[in-house]
Amino acid sequence: MTNDAYTIKTKKVLILEAAVMNKITALFFLLFSFVLVGFIIISSDNIVSFVYAQEQYKSLRTWGSQGAGNSQFVNPSAVAIDPSGNVYVLDSGNSRVQKFTSDGTFITKWGSQGPGDGQFSFPGSIDIDPVGNVYVLDSGNSRVQKFTSDGTFITKWDISFTQAPIATPPGIAIDSTGNVYVVNTGGHEFLKYSIDGSYINTWGKNGIGDGQFSFPGSIAVDSSGNIYIIDSGNHRIQKFSSEGEYITKWGSQGSGDGQFTSPSAIAVDPSGNIYVVDTGNNRIQKFTSEGEYILSWGSQGAGNGQFNKPTGITADPSGNVYVADTGNNRIQVFSSASTPSSPTTNTNE
Repeated sequence: MTNDAYTIKTKKVLILEAAVMNKITALFFLLFSFVLVGFIIISSDNIVSFVYAQEQYKSLRTWGSQGAGNSQFVNPSAVAIDPSGNVYVLDSGNSRVQKFTSDGTFITKWGSQGPGDGQFSFPGSIDIDPVGNVYVLDSGNSRVQKFTSDGTFITKWDISFTQAPIATPPGIAIDSTGNVYVVNTGGHEFLKYSIDGSYINTWGKNGIGDGQFSFPGSIAVDSSGNIYIIDSGNHRIQKFSSEGEYITKWGSQGSGDGQFTSPSAIAVDPSGNIYVVDTGNNRIQKFTSEGEYILSWGSQGAGNGQFNKPTGITADPSGNVYVADTGNNRIQVFSSASTPSSPTTNTNE
């Protein structure tokens, strides 16, 4: 073989190899892009999205409308779930509690406007203890009321509330041993009581430092006894031990990831994740227990997955999230969907 022939053949081989490598590279890039970002199909009626390796929340169900009938609400401010999965909604504008199954079927209700046992005045928050008893923070009457799961009055105790000049509802939370934590919004503090209402301790004062508050709102307790408080006026979350020792904080004012505008409610799921109702931004934000941002969803509106000044949130044992969509007078339920097996359709109602 001559040198010229050898050179020509070598060039052909190199060109062929380069072409093959280019195709392999292009195919690899295509597959990598597909796995990384997924794809979007657009039709005339809706958008079908499919995202890989990224957690999303989808709307499961919604119930409620404005009114005073069963399953109707006037400014529902809080929501809680008992050990059996039943849902309790604090129907603040109607001065009552409504109880539902997990799918929104009405079960019972109790309460009316007034100072008597089983009556309420501007109730602000609700929670359930480990055996299913219901605690209502009856803010206007400056007390906590305790009921059985069917609404039978058990007991009450008084709390000295300081009038708050803002609309953030005060919070109540029960830990796994039955201790009761109450937020005094106007007093910039939170208090701890035993299961029978005996006073234990108080923490907090007005300010911007660690362990200080500016009109705190909702409160939640995780399975380890750690306490999470919405520091609404400071647009942040603060975390404490069960003895009130400061642990960490996160958040600032704004609309970016991990920022808040007048947050009002907080919840912990069984895995220890934290959900914050970012009221001023009409969205829910999810964090790790140390405050690392995970995701958010929601916008202003009345469609599925949209909110109008929400103020209440809780999570069930399966991790489904229930939101009191206050301005829309309804409850919305969401579930997590990671790497779905089929596309999710958003109709943009």
